[in-house]
Amino acid sequence: MDDIQKAEKLKKVFETEKLLNGIRDSDVLLERILTEARAIANADAGSIYVIEDKQRTPNSISITDKSVPPAFHDKILRIKYAQNDTQLKKAAFSHKSPYVYFTIPIAKTSISGYVACTGEIVNIPDAYNIPEESPFKFNNSTDISTGYVTTSVLTIPLITNTSQILGVLQIINAKDENGNVVSFSDDSIDFIRQFAASATQTLEHTYLINNMIRRMQRMAEFRDPKETGTHVERVSDFSIEIYDQWAENKSIPKSERLKFRDTLKIAAKCHDLGKVGISDTILKAPRLFTVSERSIMQGHTCIGAKLFTPPESDLDEMSRDVALHHHEWWDGNDRGYPGAIDFEKYQIGEPMTVSRPLKGEEIPLAARIVAIADVFDALCHRRVYKEAWSIDDAFVEIQNLSGKQFDPELVLAFVQVRNRIISINTAYEKMEM
Repeated sequence: MDDIQKAEKLKKVFETEKLLNGIRDSDVLLERILTEARAIANADAGSIYVIEDKQRTPNSISITDKSVPPAFHDKILRIKYAQNDTQLKKAAFSHKSPYVYFTIPIAKTSISGYVACTGEIVNIPDAYNIPEESPFKFNNSTDISTGYVTTSVLTIPLITNTSQILGVLQIINAKDENGNVVSFSDDSIDFIRQFAASATQTLEHTYLINNMIRRMQRMAEFRDPKETGTHVERVSDFSIEIYDQWAENKSIPKSERLKFRDTLKIAAKCHDLGKVGISDTILKAPRLFTVSERSIMQGHTCIGAKLFTPPESDLDEMSRDVALHHHEWWDGNDRGYPGAIDFEKYQIGEPMTVSRPLKGEEIPLAARIVAIADVFDALCHRRVYKEAWSIDDAFVEIQNLSGKQFDPELVLAFVQVRNRIISINTAYEKMEM
């Protein structure tokens, strides 16, 4: 790479760093970090891992590898996103890689585990010819199951300014101008190292934002035992999948798409925060609501909207819209609520009078998306007043309500990403085990 090419590449890295600084959701940022890192090094595939607490049952025994730093004894690496251009080209009717979920112990015997433990960058020219004396080995199980061939592997820790390791970035199979798999060059490593350092600082900031939102969710969860934190997370993840496919169908410009999905990822988590203002006698009733109780319960939409008023950002505006309007009906049916109401005048604890129902595109796009995700998740999981529906039955119900309760174009997008929706739901079930 000559000096001019290096300068152009460095300029691209700086421009990418600026784009990342505008992202507020950590999940969206992690996915984008992986995408941009692959682009910088022209890598065919890659994964990004985060460090999380190890889930243990009361009777489980913790076996500690003495070579692992004490800070990681109760931690695991969880793959957050995986991308593979070669595999993606083989997939039919999809513009995204399959949703994956698995965890690995933090140990020096795996490549990613070694990088997490040591904080070192590992550059492997050939994954199938790692020296015998190396402390780590390449796990080829994914290659065997998919038919993919991993060759060059670059693995980099995501380290904050305070030396805290947040995760591991791994990119696979660098390619030259002719599409041949090559080793990662020294120049590519330098660019990725700089990019990863800057991206990690942005990631640390998004964690602060997400932790604040998570605390608000937990507050609502404490009040309403029928809802769980995983419900909120699933609704958020489902919403992103629906939007991505809808945006693809509508050919929405990439810049607009990226900004909207980042905001939606957080706003969707706020859809039921207004329940903090509903009395315990209603929230904790182990039965169906009476007519009066249901009317008061519907007021959670107005209470939620008040939490984001006056709005100070586009995130506040979308969170307000989602909280207020995710129970509206597309066809204007008066079963939807709260309609064209002045939510600021709503009195907490009072029955809510539905104003003129909103209809069609009067309902904000984000609220229309969350409406589908919320109802689908509620159908698929047990509540005090009903058993869980099967996944198939829940999909059928959403389709039956297309053009009635839900925007038909969004229902189409929802059905198109069926496999990813199911995979996400399964992943959360594994997390809860």
